[in-house]
Amino acid sequence: MGDFNNPEADLDRFQFRLGFAVVFVLLAFAVLLGRFVWLQVIQHDFYQTRAEDNRITLIPIVPNRGVITDRNGVVMAHNYSAFTLEITPSLAGKLDETIDALAEIIDIQPKDRKRFKRLLDEAKNFESIPIRTRLSDGEVAKFAAHRYRFPGVEVKARLFRQYPLGAIASHAIGYIGRITDRDLTWIEESEKQANYKGTDHIGKTGLEQHYEFELHGDTGYEEVEIDAGGRAVRSLKRIPPVPGNNLKLTLDAKLQEITEQAFGDRKGSLVAIEPATGGILAMVSTPTFDPNLFVDGITPDNWKELNEHPSKPMINRAINGAYPPGSTFKPFMALAALEMGKRTPQQAISDPGYFNFGNHQFRDDKKGGHGMVDMYKSIVHSCDTYYYILANDMGIENIAKFMGSLGLGQRTGVDLGKDDSGESKGVLPSQAWKKQRFKKPEQQKWYAGETISIGIGQGYNAYTPMQLAQATATLANNGVMFRPHLVREIVDTKSGEKRLVEPRPIRDLNLKQRNVDVIRHAMVGVNKEGTGARAFAGAPYEVAGKTGTAQVYSLKGAQYKEHAVKKELRDHALFIAYAPAENPKIALAVLVENGGFGAQSAAPIARMVIDYYLLGKLPGGAAKEDPAAIEEESQE
Repeated sequence: MGDFNNPEADLDRFQFRLGFAVVFVLLAFAVLLGRFVWLQVIQHDFYQTRAEDNRITLIPIVPNRGVITDRNGVVMAHNYSAFTLEITPSLAGKLDETIDALAEIIDIQPKDRKRFKRLLDEAKNFESIPIRTRLSDGEVAKFAAHRYRFPGVEVKARLFRQYPLGAIASHAIGYIGRITDRDLTWIEESEKQANYKGTDHIGKTGLEQHYEFELHGDTGYEEVEIDAGGRAVRSLKRIPPVPGNNLKLTLDAKLQEITEQAFGDRKGSLVAIEPATGGILAMVSTPTFDPNLFVDGITPDNWKELNEHPSKPMINRAINGAYPPGSTFKPFMALAALEMGKRTPQQAISDPGYFNFGNHQFRDDKKGGHGMVDMYKSIVHSCDTYYYILANDMGIENIAKFMGSLGLGQRTGVDLGKDDSGESKGVLPSQAWKKQRFKKPEQQKWYAGETISIGIGQGYNAYTPMQLAQATATLANNGVMFRPHLVREIVDTKSGEKRLVEPRPIRDLNLKQRNVDVIRHAMVGVNKEGTGARAFAGAPYEVAGKTGTAQVYSLKGAQYKEHAVKKELRDHALFIAYAPAENPKIALAVLVENGGFGAQSAAPIARMVIDYYLLGKLPGGAAKEDPAAIEEESQE
């Protein structure tokens, strides 16, 4: 049977396939055209930006940190330039081999390698990363001779933080250190992360931390064109950084130095304030530390030594240490009694040397007592019995209310650290405080006998030297209280404009002037005929003050004998003062840990400080011993 072809059917099938192919091709071209329009027209700006981002990168330029000076222009924190050996990874080849070869001519320690590795993980391929900082001139010259061997390695000049006075005022100035994850969280919460690109260091404590965003400045940047391999081709644009603002302090660096020297190797603290402004003239916490140790990362050995040292040099005792105020509490107790109408200046008690309350006898430091004691004598000769009776008559709630108005038991808000969380509140005892402090119902009850010890600055009382200095300055300023502060003005490095940190009154206690005059007169008497007389013998100015001695542990009825007690269990020595008495320029609180009697340990330090501040007199020889004066001092 023969095959028959149908030409018409074949033609139809061919035309169908051809038509299908044409439609398919047209659709394909339509899709391509649509995609082309989408990419080149509609999404043009988006992809152009991405292409530019791939071609151009921004390299941050870290600004110079602001300078910190004292009230007289003495530099306390600044920056200096030093040479740094840096490696650009994209140009250096094999990094481990390069570093090993560099170590043959430049001293590169394991800590340097560790830091380099960490920075490498954070940096971009074309950024230079320091492998060694602060090269000596000799090391720079040695590397220069071998420079041809190390492509991608160069010496650069960088700025480093320095504290030229070393350990002086280190707790006030603080220090900077490398940024940690905790710091990054703070920066992000403050919405400052964009301004910290490229920044390695940040303020960790003190003024360096509190004024971090003022001192840091504004980060600049450089636009750099890079190739497909991530290598820099050329610089396109440069926006210079703006240096951080400078801080001018209320602090007097020389006064600070003299005060720290006066403490010697003793532990303690001193805070001196200008009563009319709240400006801090000196803030000492001893022992101290060298903040330069932290600038480029503290070594494990130094960190261990600072943290494990028995004297705890890293603790700022001025705001973190809370101590019983001892008899420095008495002038405030007397003022409270006058203001509340609980006593008159002339009202006197007979002091047999003790006060019986219930089954307990509260003893006076002076055996046999002080005889008849009015308010003036109670302060001048520091009569415990007078204040035992007064505290019982006033009651704990009245005491707490008045002392709270003086700022005791509250954070002062001094401009140190990130916020006020680093400042101790201390303890202002009250019924409410005790209920909150203890868990068991029998411990929460306030007993009348507990009020007695409160009256002489013992018991649960615990305040910081900063709080005592603020309260003393408030008394010297006739009841007007200012917030203690260390910064006097902030100087804009770009415009030169000075922003004055205005003295900020916290409150006016509205004290009756006649009552204030009674207390101030008695405090002058302390240093003329009382427990502070020897320390201020021959002073050409009148100074108001009060000595204090605070127990470190309970004597349980035994007599205190300093020579028989371990040093760390000896009483703390305290002294508060302001001068000149008629027109106060300086008010202070001194604490010497385990120093014994306030008149013997704390008051002489105050004399040196006031002599220098008012007279410009540098510390001289010790005063001649006076047996009669020593007998009086032994009361305090």
